[in-house]
Amino acid sequence: MIDRRLSVAPMMDRTDRHGRFFLRQLSRRVLLYTEMVPAAALVHGDAERWLAFDASERPLALQVGGGDPGPLAACARLAHARGFDEINLNVGCPSERVRRGCFGAALMAEPERVAACVAAMRAAAPLPVTVKTRIGIDDHDDYGFLAGFVATVAAAGCATFIVHARKAVLGGLSPRRNREVPPLRYDRVWRLKRDFPALEIVVNGGVRTLEAVHEHLRHVDGVMIGRAAYDDPYLLADADRAIFGAPAHAPDRHQVVDRMLPYIAREQGGAVPLHAITRHMLGLFRGGRGGRAWRRYLSEHAHRAGADGEVVRAAARLAAADRA
Repeated sequence: MIDRRLSVAPMMDRTDRHGRFFLRQLSRRVLLYTEMVPAAALVHGDAERWLAFDASERPLALQVGGGDPGPLAACARLAHARGFDEINLNVGCPSERVRRGCFGAALMAEPERVAACVAAMRAAAPLPVTVKTRIGIDDHDDYGFLAGFVATVAAAGCATFIVHARKAVLGGLSPRRNREVPPLRYDRVWRLKRDFPALEIVVNGGVRTLEAVHEHLRHVDGVMIGRAAYDDPYLLADADRAIFGAPAHAPDRHQVVDRMLPYIAREQGGAVPLHAITRHMLGLFRGGRGGRAWRRYLSEHAHRAGADGEVVRAAARLAAADRA
């Protein structure tokens, strides 16, 4: 069983394997997700690029995008073979590129198609198949539309729905504006749990604190945090104790730096540039002592030729010395 009380959302260009490894140093229990990977990129492209992960990242879910049951079934088999704990179908992304590919949030208009995809994925591999969706799209934004979509897809065997509590506007709003302009309707996600008590319902959208997580957990089974966890990752440091009840002490920020140094040395031995890792770490000291000095030093030095773990150590020393 996967504990979904708290998870970190799949985010393009953010939850790659380096970003996930970093977040795992803050919490051992939070469920992590990959970036959204188009099914065609896995089946016909460089699968190793998307499927590589460190075992310590688990529990880990692979998120895929697509609307064709055949390739999605192949993705499920790949996910199972590579050791992922879950495969998630993206039915929430509103970007124009994704919409042209006939997947993402546009699939909410075709619940039977989504159900067929879920059924094919479940038949292909013994992994939990979950769906991440919105509360609606365009003018199809009433609760009845959402409930009908969930009922149809659940009948195909999907037992877990991660619901972004905003509708998606397909065309006219960028993905960023789609995360900001449509109003949050948590009440609709909470109602889903009341109306479908046998399903696992996870709410997503606008949650920025562990206190807010606790409030949502009074109404739903889990909470997914997105950019708040990326911009201010230290908010996850107390999650194992505060959310999961584990007898854990939150690591301080400098302990997290120390945990990252062996990983940085290992990855640089494989020709990974330092900035590919440290760009995910820029927010570690946000809101704390030395945050500005840490971010500035890494931003200025991690891209330089020959930059290595010593740059990270120097940034940490500056953060510790900065009393501003």
